[in-house]
Amino acid sequence: MKPFRKPFFGDPSFPFEMVHRATKYPQFELPDHLHDRCEIVYVHSGRGTFFIDDTLYEKAPGDLFLIPGGTIHRAFPDAADPIVSTAVFFAPAFAEAAVPDGSYAPLGCFEEARRARRCRLVPPEPLKAQIEALLKEMHEELTAARPGYREAVRLALCRLLLLLNRHLLPERDGAPGSGIGPAWLREALRTIDAKPEAAGSLSELAARAGVSAAHFARVFKQHTGMNVTDFVNAKRILMAKELLRGTDSSVGAVAERCGFDSLPHFHRVFKALTGMTPGAFRRGGKPES
Repeated sequence: MKPFRKPFFGDPSFPFEMVHRATKYPQFELPDHLHDRCEIVYVHSGRGTFFIDDTLYEKAPGDLFLIPGGTIHRAFPDAADPIVSTAVFFAPAFAEAAVPDGSYAPLGCFEEARRARRCRLVPPEPLKAQIEALLKEMHEELTAARPGYREAVRLALCRLLLLLNRHLLPERDGAPGSGIGPAWLREALRTIDAKPEAAGSLSELAARAGVSAAHFARVFKQHTGMNVTDFVNAKRILMAKELLRGTDSSVGAVAERCGFDSLPHFHRVFKALTGMTPGAFRRGGKPES
């Protein structure tokens, strides 16, 4: 049976989701499935098993599982003692953007899990306490949604990954050139982030990277969880939101400055990503239901 591909929804400029302290029952678990995002699962209580990439693991309180993107997996919680766990899903670029020079690999722990085919980690007690505290911090930031909460969540995630990397890869922590993904991809992400309005088309990005458009698109989607157009548009809309709230420029001028080829196109993309028109956003409106 072909595995189910789990979809993710929400704001593409914030590719992060979390299910905190959920009780897992056998009848509600997904069948064999996979997705493009990295996944961290921490077991708070209960028993069960976890099928990950042809390996069956026991699940017990305090266990942590690292599931790289594109990995087939399925959970089997015990019916009599169901699992209570926290799951975190994020696009690789969400964490990798924190280290633009490639001097440290935030996802090194996931690469090690894939290489060694060992996705289960049994942290020592002091590390368990730190893991639980960071998961709680992320959950509280998402729930309160105070100004800057997205950056707070990203920073907490990066701290969690740093703890896991130092525990699993102490001899390689900080090794130069260990960034996840090819150098051309990291350079493309830096270019898009710095000047999304001038990013260019897929073919132009691929030409600058020295790879084919098909290869660029495939690797880009693998590491960001998004296609190139959606990623660039998300960055451009973030830029547009800053200009709409921080300047007196007309909507048309903002659209042009952010790299959109027409005002109608800008309106369509802006509304699709924010739930409101640029004018409504500038007036402080709320997304349409």
